[in-house]
Amino acid sequence: MKFIYYIIFLFFVVACNAQTENQSNSNSSQMSDQNNTQMKFNVLTEEEKRVIIGKGTEYPGTSKYTDSDEHGTYICKQCNQPLYASETKFNSHCGWPSFDDEIEDAVTRVPDADGRRTEIVCSNCQGHLGHVFSGEMMTDKNVRHCVNGISMNFVEGGEALPAVISKTKKNLSQLDTATFGAGCFWCVEVLFEKLKGVEHVESGYAAGKLKKPTYKMVCEGNTRSVEVAQIVFDPKIITYEKLVDILFHVHNPTTLNQQGADKGTQYRSVIFYHNDDQKATAKEVLHSVDASDLWTDPIVTAIEPINNYSKAEDYHQDYYNNNKTTNGYCSAVIGPKVVKFQLKYKDLLKE
Repeated sequence: MKFIYYIIFLFFVVACNAQTENQSNSNSSQMSDQNNTQMKFNVLTEEEKRVIIGKGTEYPGTSKYTDSDEHGTYICKQCNQPLYASETKFNSHCGWPSFDDEIEDAVTRVPDADGRRTEIVCSNCQGHLGHVFSGEMMTDKNVRHCVNGISMNFVEGGEALPAVISKTKKNLSQLDTATFGAGCFWCVEVLFEKLKGVEHVESGYAAGKLKKPTYKMVCEGNTRSVEVAQIVFDPKIITYEKLVDILFHVHNPTTLNQQGADKGTQYRSVIFYHNDDQKATAKEVLHSVDASDLWTDPIVTAIEPINNYSKAEDYHQDYYNNNKTTNGYCSAVIGPKVVKFQLKYKDLLKE
């Protein structure tokens, strides 16, 4: 059902490589919220945020790098990761800097929200770079990375490259994992990742007949897989009990195989426990909530051992934040949930 919303809103969205996006006040606020989690990276101007974080497009022909033929390395403006060697740069006359190859492992390809193109982002900080195209026969490699110049800095050949700013990883032995099914994983992921103590949230599939189903297989409803959010958290900051309690407040646990307009077994309400302590805690919280007046109808949430979990495709990860300005389902369905969540749990949110 989520694609019905997407199709309706898609008619109002024109996504092309030469498009220039206007920055609205709401976009500015949303990008500011996202940037608060990335203050460890280089400080960006508002226009740089619009492109790199908000996935915007700079005006064609405005970058000083478009026609440049200087020798050196193009690096990510947000985190300093080397992206392209000048030897791979060519003039495609498209209005943006173009390259026919990237530095190994520097760029990640992601299906674009418009369903037609392939977005490219920095593999280290996930900053938006532009899009990649193939089959145009412009170079022997038959590939064109069309990159926003504003997303990059240039380091001349012979000069030392700045240190890459990488995300700091916590000691995983101090963290715990929770896995919840509560409808569309896009909706669940964006809420829990805002909580203090939550280190990472991953969209994935669990409990199906296949170990690694594809999104298409899951949507067809034959795998019995469930869309889930797998939450890595610090129990010293937020407890498993609290996460389960929040779960029962942010989705409807009384509707079988359905959340709003999304219907199917992949949307069923379920808590997948990772150990006996989680199983006991989940049952206690469920019984407590069921006995309260939070929901009129009885709770149908299942409590099951984790089984056949696999990470969903890359384009599903952090989906709302990456597509909130271009995807109709994000705007119409997920956005209001985010606003409501932030008001209800403002004392538990990350700064």
